Amino acid sequence: MAEVIEIARRSLHEQVAARLRDMLVEGRIAPGAKLNERELAERLGVSRTPLREAIRQLAAEGLVDLLPHRGAVAVQMNEEDVRHTFEVLASLEGLSGELAAQRITDAEVAELRALHYEMLACHARGDLPGYYRLNAQIHDGINAAAKNPVLAATYRGLNARVQSLRFRTNQERTKWQEAVKEHERMIELLAARDAAGLKAVLVAHLERKRDTVLNMIRNGALLPVAANGSQA
Repeated sequence: MAEVIEIARRSLHEQVAARLRDMLVEGRIAPGAKLNERELAERLGVSRTPLREAIRQLAAEGLVDLLPHRGAVAVQMNEEDVRHTFEVLASLEGLSGELAAQRITDAEVAELRALHYEMLACHARGDLPGYYRLNAQIHDGINAAAKNPVLAATYRGLNARVQSLRFRTNQERTKWQEAVKEHERMIELLAARDAAGLKAVLVAHLERKRDTVLNMIRNGALLPVAANGSQA
């Protein structure tokens, strides 16, 4: 019986973590905003125990910062943070693509192609949250196909910190369409086992994301969050 209760409790905090993760990535909890435990517990219909476990999990993933005297705060990045993070992330994605093209199996290519078609359906419906979840699965799938656990762990930790920024870059229709075309090219290059080509496309893809994010910051589209959690 104790084991059943433990499994149920663990499942609950993982469900809460999944809902909070979506809220953070999609900007429903703004960058820099404090995660108010009382409000979130009421909003999600859970007690504070699984909520706190979920927040600790998201902090370990890199989506939340635990700050002295402030508690849990949604990750927020300035221009310098963005430049440095995307610089490293582009290198990791490029290496991931290069290795994946060399090591991927036919079954893995087929699975990524299937995810790509599902992602295209979300794009056609204008379903940005659904599109982004499948988009992230494709990038994770390429990373997994590289078959390097050290690379995978490093990539996951760094990528978590920019997920909400990557989500926001597709809110402009033109940028979204460009991203779709880049993904179509990625699948083609994977299927062709073109390591150099896939590396180049992935690096360029991340550099364009970086430039879009920097422009959004400079144009005020990504506003800083005040101490009370509202956007300034």
